[in-house]
Amino acid sequence: MASRSNRRRSNRAGGRSRRAPAPVNARRLRLPMRWLLPATLLIAVTAMLMLRGYVHSEILADHRIRPEAATDQVPDEILGGGPVIDTRGGKTASLSVPKQRLVLTFDDGPDPTWTPKVLDALKAHDAHAVFFITGTMASQYPDLVKRMVREGHEIGLHTFNHPDLSYKSESGIDWQLSQNQMALEGAAGIRTSLFRPPYSSFADAMDNASWPVTQYVGSRGYLTVLNNFDTEDWQKPGVDEIIRRATPKNGDGAIVLMHDSGGDRHQTVQALERLLPELQAKGYKFQNLTEALGAPSAHTPVAGAELWKGRAWVFLVQASDEITGVLVVGLAVVGSLVLARFGLMLLLSGAHARRVRRKNFRWGPDGPVTEPVTVLVPAYNEAKCIENTVRSLVAGDHPIEVLVIDDGSSDGTARIVEDLNLPGVRVIRQLNAGKPAALNRGVANARYDLIVMMDGDTVFEPSTVRELVQPFADPRVGAVAGNAKVGNKDSLIGAWQHIEYVMGFNLDRRMYDILGCMPTIPGAVGAFRRSALERVGGMSEDTLAEDTDVTMALHRDGWRVVYAENARAWTEAPESVQQLWSQRYRWSYGTMQAIWKHRRSVIERGPSGRFGRVGLPFVSLFMVVAPLLAPLIDVFLLYGLVFGPTEKTVGAWLGVLAVQAVCAAYAFRLDRERMRHLVSLPLQQILYRQLMYVVLLRSWTTALTGGRLRWQKLRRTGVVEAPGSIPQQRTAGSGSERRPVG
Repeated sequence: MASRSNRRRSNRAGGRSRRAPAPVNARRLRLPMRWLLPATLLIAVTAMLMLRGYVHSEILADHRIRPEAATDQVPDEILGGGPVIDTRGGKTASLSVPKQRLVLTFDDGPDPTWTPKVLDALKAHDAHAVFFITGTMASQYPDLVKRMVREGHEIGLHTFNHPDLSYKSESGIDWQLSQNQMALEGAAGIRTSLFRPPYSSFADAMDNASWPVTQYVGSRGYLTVLNNFDTEDWQKPGVDEIIRRATPKNGDGAIVLMHDSGGDRHQTVQALERLLPELQAKGYKFQNLTEALGAPSAHTPVAGAELWKGRAWVFLVQASDEITGVLVVGLAVVGSLVLARFGLMLLLSGAHARRVRRKNFRWGPDGPVTEPVTVLVPAYNEAKCIENTVRSLVAGDHPIEVLVIDDGSSDGTARIVEDLNLPGVRVIRQLNAGKPAALNRGVANARYDLIVMMDGDTVFEPSTVRELVQPFADPRVGAVAGNAKVGNKDSLIGAWQHIEYVMGFNLDRRMYDILGCMPTIPGAVGAFRRSALERVGGMSEDTLAEDTDVTMALHRDGWRVVYAENARAWTEAPESVQQLWSQRYRWSYGTMQAIWKHRRSVIERGPSGRFGRVGLPFVSLFMVVAPLLAPLIDVFLLYGLVFGPTEKTVGAWLGVLAVQAVCAAYAFRLDRERMRHLVSLPLQQILYRQLMYVVLLRSWTTALTGGRLRWQKLRRTGVVEAPGSIPQQRTAGSGSERRPVG
């Protein structure tokens, strides 16, 4: 899509008037929503991603493990006592499990694969156990926690994300406990008074680093539960070894440490299926901890605000998993489609170039087109550019008449053209009515059947008109897209747009030509048959992208729309972020309008149906939908850079950049452009692309909220002069009106 001259809408000629613009106050009320919606969506997605990262221990996770320390501050009764330590109310006591009682404990769950198998084994043998759950896993799999409680098992806390609490302050410990309890409350509607610290072992392993944690946890109302036997099942030592390590001697009672999460636990499940019946046959009972100790249940039901707070937490965690999962799948699909499009673009653009560059290539059977052409130049306040534009046309090598349609300019544009007194150049004046009305006025006054349209800020090479009309040798061709190029590419924003024009527009046009679904005849350089324009009703004012609108209408009417690579036009691209924003905002919004206007072509027959079922979905997917989802790539990129895996993230981004660089280099080669401008491609992907994302998001919200976008006039500097073979540009210091980028 090339540069289009913007217009302010006012009363039209002939007494007709357009709907009055919305009152200022109404616009001000709608404007925040257009910003608020995309910002809210982006913040919501980022929040969901951060929440998921937190729950999956990718964010704020602490994997440090403190080495063993001295034990001189730990009471002897604790070091030589039982595995249950009670420091509640300032006391210091330890408890042991009575004989013939086994308390099986399972850490780190619940796990969606192995916890159900563990529960099945316990249920099959009417055995109870204690599950020390982490908040991260309980938040993700609340139904398993509900099942544990429903089937009579006891729940204990194992912190939220499994840090070594000896590194945590008291507030950090409180956070781990409260988050763990909130997940339990949301999952099962209960609280628990049992706690097992991560990386814990036996009572005699308590040291000066872990003992203060145990004391503090006790002051918060928790029993600390260690173990008598550690099966070390996480090492997968074999089923027989797990059973041996879990079996007490002489009928002693014990607390046995096992795991139902954290990896492959098939040996644990197999060991349970043998251990339970074997020890039950020897008189052992597998009970909850409080059952074995003869104490009140560790569970306390919760209600009211605490219950709803927990449920809200679990809901948000579930939503974050679902949403990010869908986004990941969506990104994978879009990424695959984009890569496939890159491949298709390279393949078809190469085929197009080979076809039109064959020595014996002809557009049609009638030979070269030599008939005169009418060139329409709609102009609104183009005083800085119009002389270069008109002189470039007069210097051409094809017979033409030039009609400059002055659309109510207030800067003397028409007078400048008239004072030039150039042969074959006429000026038509009208009240300001907009670009489509100006073009239709020009068509009505044109002498010839082939009509070239250009913008008032654009200059042609001497051969542009001739090259542009050659495809009309084929009577099926109704319109021709030229090769729009950035003339002021010596600034950073100009260089970025130069890459975009060569790669994003012209490479695309080669592909669309082969596919027969060219979406846009650029306003800067395009040609039409008068008969084709008349059949589709001329240039429509229904959308802000009249060139896209009329191109789609021509496809639906059965005309071929092709691309002439040698019909080069040099246009002045916006040189500030604000001007670029205004231009692209209108382009993207107008494209959406055009797609919506021609939506019925999807269900129609004939040429309209072919375009509707091939061209319209293709254009919608890659010009509207895919770019809309593309910001997620950067969100995930930033997440990966900050929270890991950094190397894989950087590698993936560099891989995508390499694919884009290959496509860009190929496009530059086809257009015979110098490669030096590709140096700014990485920066373009980081900065320029983000601006285009926001523009597209705002266009979407404008459409969804029913807003209307008015035309704006871009500020021109006239830096692109009439060329010989290539355009000559003024130096940066020669134009006082030229401002630096930004």
